[in-house]
Amino acid sequence: MRILGVMGSRTPFRYGDQVVVRTERGTEIGTVLCEATPAAVDSMQENSAGKIVRAVTGDDQIQWDHIDAMSRDDLAKCQKCVDRLGLAMDLVDVERLLGGERIVVYYVAEGRVDFRQLVRDLAGEFQTRIEMRQIGVRDEAKLLADYGDCGRPLCCATFLSKMPPVSMKMAKLQRSTLDPTKISGRCGRLKCCLRYEFDTYQELADQLPPVGAEVLTRDGTVAVLAQDILSQQLMVRTEDKRRILIAADQVVRITKHPPPAKSRSPRRKN
Repeated sequence: MRILGVMGSRTPFRYGDQVVVRTERGTEIGTVLCEATPAAVDSMQENSAGKIVRAVTGDDQIQWDHIDAMSRDDLAKCQKCVDRLGLAMDLVDVERLLGGERIVVYYVAEGRVDFRQLVRDLAGEFQTRIEMRQIGVRDEAKLLADYGDCGRPLCCATFLSKMPPVSMKMAKLQRSTLDPTKISGRCGRLKCCLRYEFDTYQELADQLPPVGAEVLTRDGTVAVLAQDILSQQLMVRTEDKRRILIAADQVVRITKHPPPAKSRSPRRKN
């Protein structure tokens, strides 16, 4: 799903209604998602404006079905031109607008691609304006992928309009497996859902003494060996070398903080 933007309308529409809209790109078909509240607008990655022309008619649907049926053939024609020119790019999708004003070609490439001749060839083939749009691997998954490992439709293809960066730190804090095949999404990058609960985990982790600290409890001084963030418990070593699990609220105060982590010295360049 691609978010078209905020569309003005004098006619009230409801969630899920199919409408014909006019945007800066041309005439398109879209689905009403929600009212354009400030929060909804702020959540959009691309905020383009436009106008709702009408609800989708039977003729509109027939025309759109015809466009959809041609999509595979359109992609094959574009790929043939790319191969003939020997361009280092991978085509992802070819999008026709309902009004025929342009065709948008989505592609992935490692660097810049000189596609001027390709645009001329495609314009001659399709007899319309050609727009080339380079996208990243996350956007590729958003356009093409269907379901994630959880069995649900991909977040990026349904409701996730902004895709903020996800770091390995988020996986480590949530005690997720660090197996790349388990924490990577369909795009090959870290799963976006690792970010959803990160702030909660971080807030709960900040309430616990750090690993390596010595803390005073009602039963004496213990050393913190591990944290269970969600249950707010600590694995500790007592003065008589026993390992026990205690609740975080049993800690009176931290008596000794762990030593700072040693920073790696930069390697000398020969």
